[in-house]
Amino acid sequence: MEFNSINPYNDQMVGQHTAQTEQEVADALKKAEDAFNSWKKVPLATRASFMVKAGSVLRDNIEEYARMITLEMGKPMAESRSEINKCAWVCDYYATHAEQFLRAETIETDAQKSLVKHEPIGCVLAIMPWNFPFWQVFRFAAPALMAGNTGLLKHAPNVFGCAKQIEEVFIKAGFPSGVFQNLIVHHDQTESIIAHETIKAVTLTGSERAGAAVAEMAGRYIKKSLLELGGNNAFIVWEDADIDQAVKTAVGARMLNAGQSCIAAKRFILIESIYDEFVSKFTTAVQNLKSGDPIDEQTEVGPLARKDLADQLQAQVQKSIQSGAQLLLGGNQKNCYHEPTVLGDVKPGMPAFDEETFGPLAAMIKVKDAKEAFELSEQSKYGLGVTVFTRNVEKALSMSDQVSDGAYFINQLVKSDPRLPFGGTKRSGYGRELAKDGMMEFINRKTIYVG
Repeated sequence: MEFNSINPYNDQMVGQHTAQTEQEVADALKKAEDAFNSWKKVPLATRASFMVKAGSVLRDNIEEYARMITLEMGKPMAESRSEINKCAWVCDYYATHAEQFLRAETIETDAQKSLVKHEPIGCVLAIMPWNFPFWQVFRFAAPALMAGNTGLLKHAPNVFGCAKQIEEVFIKAGFPSGVFQNLIVHHDQTESIIAHETIKAVTLTGSERAGAAVAEMAGRYIKKSLLELGGNNAFIVWEDADIDQAVKTAVGARMLNAGQSCIAAKRFILIESIYDEFVSKFTTAVQNLKSGDPIDEQTEVGPLARKDLADQLQAQVQKSIQSGAQLLLGGNQKNCYHEPTVLGDVKPGMPAFDEETFGPLAAMIKVKDAKEAFELSEQSKYGLGVTVFTRNVEKALSMSDQVSDGAYFINQLVKSDPRLPFGGTKRSGYGRELAKDGMMEFINRKTIYVG
């Protein structure tokens, strides 16, 4: 089987990748198992030196790697460079902090001595998406490999070029053979790989549908799973907010990566007294964004990664308009490109409110007060994150328990940071990545007791 990587902007071939045979996959699994048996014994300081080198490889080859991201999935070059730099940051972060995170914990009990040690569990399978093709992988790989685990990557087929470059990063950094490997396989092979005795856990970032399928497989074979799935984040603006700053932040929160982000702001819930001002300024700012070829340094909004994704977004736009939403900007689609679109008077029951919209669509929602804003924010099957914009920070802090999401940001867009745990609730998945929490997901917390 051949996988074609197609540039979504011009429909040109970026690369062709041949699927691995069953024997090649079996060999990779054996290699991962053998590598684990030696890698787990490598001193932490040595592992850290490899991880620091990986960060250096990323920075040294930033133009090459950023270009591959842009060609394969359409992200503007400036954003692709930022993604590579963030990957280097997460490598440095875990190289620096792994020793502290993995330190044994002495616990006072009736024993002469009792403690908890942190040991690796083995090979972890990572099933990763195309929207942040480097970052999603490195935020898993950096803590997992530093902990002494090995990793196998099954990436999205439209970014197999990125996947090969990621494997190359670890090879260039000097990691022993088999510690991190890339698989070129069809999703039909996923279950047989998860079932293999070498695989001890699986982590997936992707759609709700994919997450449910992988969680079911992992459960069937008693393998731990971590899911980072969809989101329908609310961006709440109170009447006392700095509207100009809120608009500036909101445009980035929605239009970054052409809106193709699980943690993007999607529902803009606005107190009625500032609704018109915010919507007017937001619409003008979005209208001024430059669309075009993402390789062009001036481009701010590129195409969506595939035509079917743009088709789906267009259907959500049209159904919302038919249900009473007001088209304030955009609304048109051509192949993979979807115009940045703003809908006003969006209400529950419309796709723009109820569903995850994975593209440059902003839904404007009017409410009477903060109480109604939080009620509508919670009216979602997802629970990744919420932003509140206000000058009354203390009030916003006091109301954080009104939100059941995994993140609550005040006067800032929801974003991931290596120093903070990242993850969602409800149908946004379970488990946490990044910070110490992310490292602990794939660790055997071993109790040791001396009587």
